[in-house]
Amino acid sequence: MASRQFATFEVADQLFGVEVHTVQEVLSYNEYTPVPLAPPAVGGLFNLRGQVIAAVDLRVQLGLVRQAMQGPVMNVILRGDGEPVSLLVDRIGEVVDLDDEAFEGPPDTLSGPTRELVTGTFKMDGRLMLALDVNQAVDTYRATT
Repeated sequence: MASRQFATFEVADQLFGVEVHTVQEVLSYNEYTPVPLAPPAVGGLFNLRGQVIAAVDLRVQLGLVRQAMQGPVMNVILRGDGEPVSLLVDRIGEVVDLDDEAFEGPPDTLSGPTRELVTGTFKMDGRLMLALDVNQAVDTYRATT
């Protein structure tokens, strides 16, 4: 039986996951530089060991209220096309192995911006994990067009 590993995290008490191979690292960071005239989902820029990383606020991408950028904020740094991009999330979860047979498409009840970002779901111990489309999640122009 084929399985995949997902790195999990929470936003607004909803469990999300991305395939582990798309994750560079997770970390907490607290010094972000605002980007004037950037799309609303851009939370700012930060310096990670000499590399400038754009932070995308997943709350905004999901149609929720912007994350407060005060104090440490949790980041899931993804390996994008070319350069790493960070997703700002509420809490970091764990890495889980999930069977491909347990994968289901997005539920019909899922609507709005969230539906555009989710490729499907996995049922896990009484919770539903929404599998994110990494490219859609970091596309800051998607939310403004």
